[in-house]
Amino acid sequence: MSAAKPRFREIEESDVDAIAELLTRGFVHRSREYWMRGLTRQGTRSLPEGAPRYGYLMESDGKPVGCLLLIYSTKMIDGEAVVCCNNSSWYVDPEFRNYAALFSSMTQKRKDVTYFNVTPAEPTWPILEAQGFKVYCRGLHFSLPALSLGGSGMHVEAVTSDTVSIAGLSDDELAMLKRHAAYGCLSLVCRTAQEAVPFIFFRLRKRRGVIPLPILQLGYCREIADFVRCAGTIGRYLTWRGKPVVILDANGPITGLAGMYSETRGRKYFKGPRQPRLGDLADTELAIFGM
Repeated sequence: MSAAKPRFREIEESDVDAIAELLTRGFVHRSREYWMRGLTRQGTRSLPEGAPRYGYLMESDGKPVGCLLLIYSTKMIDGEAVVCCNNSSWYVDPEFRNYAALFSSMTQKRKDVTYFNVTPAEPTWPILEAQGFKVYCRGLHFSLPALSLGGSGMHVEAVTSDTVSIAGLSDDELAMLKRHAAYGCLSLVCRTAQEAVPFIFFRLRKRRGVIPLPILQLGYCREIADFVRCAGTIGRYLTWRGKPVVILDANGPITGLAGMYSETRGRKYFKGPRQPRLGDLADTELAIFGM
């Protein structure tokens, strides 16, 4: 006997515990604490007007049988404020998988929103492309920034959640760096004689007893060129702290940045009016839930 047709609706605050249980069942390598930590952070974020706080669920007989977490934010792309949505974790119980494509399409219908996926599993690439998503990042550049030239006369300042002010940063940028520091990310400012240049790095987390590699992911910069010109100074700062390797989203080798490019990992997709910027993964699942 086939399961009754499920109902789709927005996730509410009262659903959070059940959603965490559902995702723990669906992603066996993630703990319930992992999901609750990220969902709790989603529960306190500022959102664009009209955006759902958590995303959508599929329910049957009053119980969640599927969910799609959505993380909305406003990003600056080419000087314009753009409403973006990170399509985060998506899971549907096996007996309801025939509704999965319909569920996904019904939760991504706003024409004014740029939807993007920063952690697509390779088997889902054809599905995303059939839904109209396009590749905007094809791989990763693995860099050893301390070996890069440049950076003379620069110095690095760390930003914590308690930092009061940083000369040269806008209020919005400082708030973003402080917010991500509270998430456990590494927020830095590289200061030159003329300006303060903000950066956010994501830390690789220890998983299942495995010692994390000394690698950071560049989570935010105004533009990749900023990281290239500050790479030497930032690289030395990070190397002294046991983190010599930084990976960056890229579509090819990055000129002026010591390292190597690979397309074995790192592909990212988008759909909507504006293509996301390389180097801006702030306020995505990688920060809010962790890598």
